[in-house]
Amino acid sequence: MILLITVIVLAIIFDLINGFHDAANSIATIVSTKVLTPFQAVLWAAFFNFVAYWVFDLNVADTVAKVANTLQIDLWVILSGLIAAILWNLLTWWLGIPSSSSHTLIGGFAGAAVAHGGFNVVNFTVILKIAVFIFIAPLMGMFIALILSVITIQVSKRASYKGAEKSFKYFQLLSSAALSLAHGGNDAQKTMGIIAAAVVVYVLNIGGDVMALPAWFHIDYLVENNQVHIRHLPEWIPFACYAAMGLGTMMGGWRIVKTMGTRITKVTSFEGFGAELSGAITLFITESFGIPVSTTHTLVGSIMGVGATKRLSAVRWGVTYSLLWAWIITIPVSALVAASVYWIINFAL
Repeated sequence: MILLITVIVLAIIFDLINGFHDAANSIATIVSTKVLTPFQAVLWAAFFNFVAYWVFDLNVADTVAKVANTLQIDLWVILSGLIAAILWNLLTWWLGIPSSSSHTLIGGFAGAAVAHGGFNVVNFTVILKIAVFIFIAPLMGMFIALILSVITIQVSKRASYKGAEKSFKYFQLLSSAALSLAHGGNDAQKTMGIIAAAVVVYVLNIGGDVMALPAWFHIDYLVENNQVHIRHLPEWIPFACYAAMGLGTMMGGWRIVKTMGTRITKVTSFEGFGAELSGAITLFITESFGIPVSTTHTLVGSIMGVGATKRLSAVRWGVTYSLLWAWIITIPVSALVAASVYWIINFAL
């Protein structure tokens, strides 16, 4: 029981650090355009993050829980994956690189599982789908942003620049709310999926009787074709995940906000609206299919899309190249770190 509590605490800490990374992305443009102050933006994002629990099903949480075969792993696997994800997130946050907390978590979970039981323990169909969307998600965001920006320019071309900019500051409140809602439905569910997997692993190891745990641990799940399907979580899990993410944003997300809001391209309220709405649409689509994509990748693509409507040179492509390398190495590096942590723990025990 102590190990289970430790895993849950580490998962919440990971979500706190996720706030440094991904939650900051959902408010980067609205802060950069000075529509809201950082504190107002955090409260705004945190509120819609939490509302997402009543809007979305547990598609993403269910997918994350299936990265490794829950029937063949133990809590040390999940613990090792979380430690690796936390270490990589802290490093990339310190360097100001908006890498993906999602892929860090997936890579860590998978790497520790392989170290535990070999490649057969990992669901490579799920991992391949997630890896493919490293490239698809930002391209979707860019494409949608380009289309929305062109349409918006045509609709508002008769308005004065000053009047249009003022209007888009109000529109940004709506687009930022939509992005935060989508962010909650996507990112916070990843930690929920890890916590759910930990509880299920613990239950299976004590004979499969969830009623042996306190009532506040009860998770509704179904084992089908050797796969665990998460159907319902107790209220404290999403509350803890959303609260930790909002607190993390307030504590240290501004390094990432600077990269996202100013270094890729200069963002106006019009462009902030287009980027946020495009990112939200992309996340809504992927969440409906249960694909845990990166909010970071999606929003970077969206910002590039709105920046390219001015001229291609408006986008600082050198910054995006360095980000792309960080994205590519995140899963394998996290997997290697997690495997190393698992072997160290195994040796120590």
